[in-house]
Parts: sequence; structure tokens; C-alpha cells
Amino acid sequence: MDTEHGITLKALAEQVGLEVLYASSDFASKLITTAVINRPGLQLTGFYANFTTERLQILGWNEDAYLQQFSEEERRAKLDRLMASGVPAIIIAHDVNIPEGTLDSAKEHDVTILKSHRETSELIIELTTKLNNALAPTIMRHGVFLEVYSEGVLILGESGMGKSETAIELIKRGHHLISDDAVIIKKVNSTTLTGTAPDLIRNYIELRGIGVVDVRRIFGNGAVKWSEKVDLVIKLENWNAENSYDRMGSETDFIDILGVKVPYIVVPIRPGRNLAVIIEVAAMNNRQKRMGYNSGKDFAEQLDDYFDSLEAQ
Repeated sequence: MDTEHGITLKALAEQVGLEVLYASSDFASKLITTAVINRPGLQLTGFYANFTTERLQILGWNEDAYLQQFSEEERRAKLDRLMASGVPAIIIAHDVNIPEGTLDSAKEHDVTILKSHRETSELIIELTTKLNNALAPTIMRHGVFLEVYSEGVLILGESGMGKSETAIELIKRGHHLISDDAVIIKKVNSTTLTGTAPDLIRNYIELRGIGVVDVRRIFGNGAVKWSEKVDLVIKLENWNAENSYDRMGSETDFIDILGVKVPYIVVPIRPGRNLAVIIEVAAMNNRQKRMGYNSGKDFAEQLDDYFDSLEAQ
């Protein structure tokens, strides 16, 4: 993954609603590349061992109370050392009064100073959430992504397999389109993936012979959704009599996406199969498995019990 992946300081400030007290010369281009936020209490005491300079720094009531114990000259020296270390920005939380000399030091070292009325802990949570989303590992997959019975279902398959036509049928049945043709998948934590649409194609779906249609305008706002967790991946493929397809479903196969294992099934296509209904059942069955019930295992156990009873007779 690109080590320079990040969000600009300016974009983050706008998203979180931070007041700009001083903008550094690289304010619009400076990349924030970590979601970890630092409260520089130890650094203000002079302890810089293991200090990482790429983190945003937040000054709240506690840091301000500590600085107020010192003379203006001593406060300035502490702030100078913090800003000279190369931190990307300092954020003043909770409408704390700016420590004397902060702006002068910021101008000298060209470090952005931002301010927020939010409490320190609330601000850290919001910043961390925004940064985790912006910095999440991301890939693009060719497919159709829908919410079906509250399950995020990613449908894969070669062009011409009927993915978009199946999606239209599912939308008509009350389910929600998230993206057609291209799906942006983000790893938001170690166990969770979310999928969304590229802005350019959001709400649109392509049907061969008809063209591109706007699902939101045709079916209404309730037919589309911005994003959803990726709960199930379904691959459509042409029926091949030589392949062995799962008929019990007692064991779950998985596909690895960005290091996260997602339940994965292959659905063979041949005339007469209602793919929309099959995908609905697959989504409901996947939800049941996640809740702890596996109908395939339950059926297999009943078969075992039946044959055991026959042998005992």
C-alpha cells in the first residue's frame, strides 16, 4: 500500500469543522497518515523519548493548566520545542484560551494551529473516526453490491453473466443498490469491510440493450444506499456439469479480501434459475449462520441420528 496514502490537513479540518487560527504554508497539501492522536502532556514536560512526529497534537484543559504554571518565556520555550519537532498541527480543544506565545511560535515554525469548541475526548473520537475511514486500506472490485435483507451482498462474475439484471430484480423486490460495475471496498477494522460506489457511477446501473439508468430516479430514494458492510460474496458462473457444487452448505467457504475472510459461495447459472430468489435465500441463510444456526449442519446431524437409529434396531 502507498505509504503516502492519507487525508490533507485542510480536508480534515473542513470535515471536522475546525477553526483555523494559523495555516502553515503546506496546510492544503500536508498529509495526515495516521489515525493516532496525541495529547503532548509528557512532551511539554520535556520528555520526547519514543515521540512520533506524524501525529496530530491536541491541547486541552489539562495541558493548558500545566502551561499556566510557567512564565511566558518558559511556556514559549516548551511550545517552541514541540513545534520544532515537526508535528503536522496543534488543535486547541474545548475552547481553551490559546496559551501565550502559541501563534508566534506557530508562525516561526510554520505549524498549523486549529481550534474546536468540542470537549477533548469527544474531539479525539471524531478525529479518530474520520481518520480511520480516510486511511482505511482500500481496493476496487468489479461487481455489483447490494443490501439484501440487511446483508451486504457482493455479486461477482464475468461480464454478461446477468449481474445487473439480477440487481434490478432485487431492487424491484425492495432491496437496495449500493454500486454497479465497480465497488470500492474499505477495511475499517480487522474484521470488517465496507463497500460503496465511486462518486461518478453512484445510483446508476447499466442494462445491456437499454443503457444506463438512474435507479434513484426510477425506483425512488429508498432503492439506493450509500454504503454497507460486506457480509457475503456470491460468484455467478455458467453451469458446468463437471464441477462439484455444494449441495449441503454445512461448511462455509471464505474469500480473503484485504486480509478479512468473507463467506463465499458459487452459484451456477442455467436457464430456469431465478437468481434474485436464490440470492435472497443466500443472504438470509448467511445471516442465520452468523447468528449461530447452520441448516446444513442441522440436516446432516438429523441424517446421522436417523441412520444410527436404523443400525440400533
